[in-house]
Amino acid sequence: MPHRTSSSWYTAVSGCVRCGLDATAFDLLRRMREYGVPLSGFALASLVTACERRGWEEGVAWGAAIHALTQRAGLMGNVYIGTALLHLYGTCGLVSDARRLFWEIPERNVVSWTALMVALSSNGYLDEALVAYRRMRREAVTCNANAFATVASLCGSLKDEAAGLQVAAHVVVSGLQTHVSVGNSLITMFGNLGRLQDAERIFNRMEERDRISWNAMISMYSHAGACGECFAVLSDMRHGGVRPDVTTLCSVVSVCASSDHVDLGSGVHSLCHRSGLHSSVLVGNALVNMYSAAGRLDEAESLFWNMSRRDVISWNTIISSYVQNDNCVEALQALGQLLRSDEVLPNHMTFSSALGACSSPEALMDGRTVHAMVLQRNLQNNLLISNSLLTMYSKCNSMEDAKRVFQLMPYCDVVSCNVLIGGYSTLEDPANAMRVFSWMKATGIKPNYITVINLQGSCKSSHDLRGYGMPLHAYITQTGLLSNEYITNSLVTMYATCGDLESSTDIFCRINNKSAISWNAIITANVRHGRGEEALNLFMGLRHAGNKLDRFCLAECLSATASLASLEEGMQLHGLSVKCGLDSDSHVVNAAMDMYGKCGKMDDMLKMLPNPASRPTQCWNTLISGYAKYGYFKEAEDTFKRMVSVGRKPDYVTFVALLSACSHAGQVDKGINYYNSMASTFGVSPGIKHCVCIVDLLGRLGRFAEAEKFIEEMPVLPNDLIWRSLLSSSRTYKNLDVGRKAAKNLLELDPFDDSAYVLLSNLYATNARWVDVDKLRNHMKTIKLNKRPACSWLKLKDEVSTFGIGDQSHVHAEKIYANLDEMLLKLREVGYVADTSSALHDTDEEQKEQNLWNHSEKLALAYGLIVVPEGSTIRIFKNLRVCADCHVVFKMVSMVYHREIVLRDPYRFHRFKGGSCSCSDFW
Repeated sequence: MPHRTSSSWYTAVSGCVRCGLDATAFDLLRRMREYGVPLSGFALASLVTACERRGWEEGVAWGAAIHALTQRAGLMGNVYIGTALLHLYGTCGLVSDARRLFWEIPERNVVSWTALMVALSSNGYLDEALVAYRRMRREAVTCNANAFATVASLCGSLKDEAAGLQVAAHVVVSGLQTHVSVGNSLITMFGNLGRLQDAERIFNRMEERDRISWNAMISMYSHAGACGECFAVLSDMRHGGVRPDVTTLCSVVSVCASSDHVDLGSGVHSLCHRSGLHSSVLVGNALVNMYSAAGRLDEAESLFWNMSRRDVISWNTIISSYVQNDNCVEALQALGQLLRSDEVLPNHMTFSSALGACSSPEALMDGRTVHAMVLQRNLQNNLLISNSLLTMYSKCNSMEDAKRVFQLMPYCDVVSCNVLIGGYSTLEDPANAMRVFSWMKATGIKPNYITVINLQGSCKSSHDLRGYGMPLHAYITQTGLLSNEYITNSLVTMYATCGDLESSTDIFCRINNKSAISWNAIITANVRHGRGEEALNLFMGLRHAGNKLDRFCLAECLSATASLASLEEGMQLHGLSVKCGLDSDSHVVNAAMDMYGKCGKMDDMLKMLPNPASRPTQCWNTLISGYAKYGYFKEAEDTFKRMVSVGRKPDYVTFVALLSACSHAGQVDKGINYYNSMASTFGVSPGIKHCVCIVDLLGRLGRFAEAEKFIEEMPVLPNDLIWRSLLSSSRTYKNLDVGRKAAKNLLELDPFDDSAYVLLSNLYATNARWVDVDKLRNHMKTIKLNKRPACSWLKLKDEVSTFGIGDQSHVHAEKIYANLDEMLLKLREVGYVADTSSALHDTDEEQKEQNLWNHSEKLALAYGLIVVPEGSTIRIFKNLRVCADCHVVFKMVSMVYHREIVLRDPYRFHRFKGGSCSCSDFW
């Protein structure tokens, strides 16, 4: 051009920027200054837009230079350049510069205020952005559509209902409610506030709708989990001639991310192909997440590996999917493949998901390896990463590592503290949990209800209750947290766990509006305290109160019937679960299986088994435990092997059940082999219950030297169960030295343990040490300690018949004792001789036999022979271990009377048939 005007220069600069010729545009700026062409806000604003496309450092440098030019040229009052610079600083995260620039602008209008709100909100300063809107209103600046759209989105993100309703009123007064962008933002805001009907009202009144309007509705329904409504809007959208885009499909796919709706999601997957949008990375990521969340990991994997292009979110999604489906090895392998490829760089979310794959004690070394990768990339100061590291180490029970991470964190929040307290709570360490709590309060981090619940969960004994639980209760009362339902229910559980069921019940009774969770807490407390009947009475109270029945309550009540061996009530509860549609829930299924097993109905238990491929670990454990209690070692072992073969990982409970089966069957070599394989092969650390099984197994076979050596070397300190098991075995083999040592250790743990005195007395009796027996009896009298009375019972329909030793209280006592005498005569004819070896020495032989013959289980058996029809199994339950003489009698009765008898004691089931017992006389 021979004659260039100022406008020509400005138009050329703006045109180059619009065409992406940024370098040329900046060269024109340089030449303008050389030729003395005056600068304009319009041209400089265009160049600021070009800065946003540069790298962060270059963009910020050029932006600062243009800012300086603007100030020297006296153009700070120009709305275009001021707004453009505000947007640049906001995009680059320079919030302080954005604030300073805003107040430099001499005349701030709605565009400037809106730009400031966008800069603040996009960098997480949501509350400050809302303050800016309120100040703009006070300064009487008239809002336009962009301003309202911005602040409405802001209120939705803050979930500030009061502010949102206020903004909606401002919109109505301004008359902009019909504007498309304002309407779209209001729909999104009301959706985030959970006010779906208000959003629907806005949508239905809109005179004009664009694709964003439809997407806002679909997204709202998707987040609300309203699958039907989501698909209805999608159908209306398509019939209205609006083609779904990537945003539409991602929202619809997300609402199908469950096993209930995944088939609909598969249909949307087909729509993605027909729309040509299946190659979109965003759509691919949403589909991978959908299939994974629905438990169809194979399809998620196939889709992921066949994606034509993957971003970091794709990798994060598949790693997270593996973790959520307990495929932790595959999650770490996927991380390895990502690191070896040049496809994308991992970010903090990648490592946070990968750390979730290391959250078990056996994966500690993997966790430390991922931690090293985090340090290598200098990501350790990211709060999400720090909290993930805390979670990983806490779940690995490596609290020293967790504490070290916590101490090195430059900033921590309430989540960080809760994770650390939760870790100490898991290890039942209230002292350290309380130290973190005190530190929180001292540093100004406000505890929330999760903090308090974790602290309550760390208290497990009466000592913990006095030292930590009660002071915590006082804090809860003083701070007004008793109004929180979760905290109050947790108090009910804490007192019960610490042995104070009376206080637990008192707290429950003081709750004004008892929810299902409150009822569950007190029912569970009673079940755990062995008060099954009270638990079932409370269950009736829950039903009368009109509370909705849930799976946890049903599972606990089924456990109560299992502990009571109350088959009738158990079957009624199982029927109720079917009626309520809860019969397929894994918690209910497992509890019902356990109930049938403990009520001696293995056949019914087996009928309930889910398909092996989908059978949860808990069900496998219940099945193995059921076989163990019946003495069916081969079936228990075969079940364990099949569990492993279908890919289910055995856990702590699995090995308790398996080792118990080995113990009951006398399989010492297999028991020790399985014990040794726990950590090395399956990554399960041996605990006290596993050690009890091994001691019991060695003791049953009289291998006391090995048992004592094992106790000395086992990884946990011996408890009362260890010494009681050893004492019981020593009585069987008349081993005084081992028995006395076990009794001494047992009584050191609890000087008032009646079982220790009874077992030691029996040991002395079998060795004819009657002077020692007398001394023990006298000592028990001195300390006012009574032997727990034996009790047996059987249940017919709604009638429970309970018997003690020599019990004469039953309404049919005369018939029972007559039948007992007849039974004795028949058994003597086939060779029965009473085993009086452990009977009291200061009575004659006839009295010894009489005392033995009046044992509670024999009385229950005599009554069972009268009332249980022939062809039906007689089911008897006893609170103490069955004695040797009664065991012989039950075998002989099963042969002479041709009856099948099931006897359950606290240790196992005995199924008597044809003169033999399922325990093979090994119990």
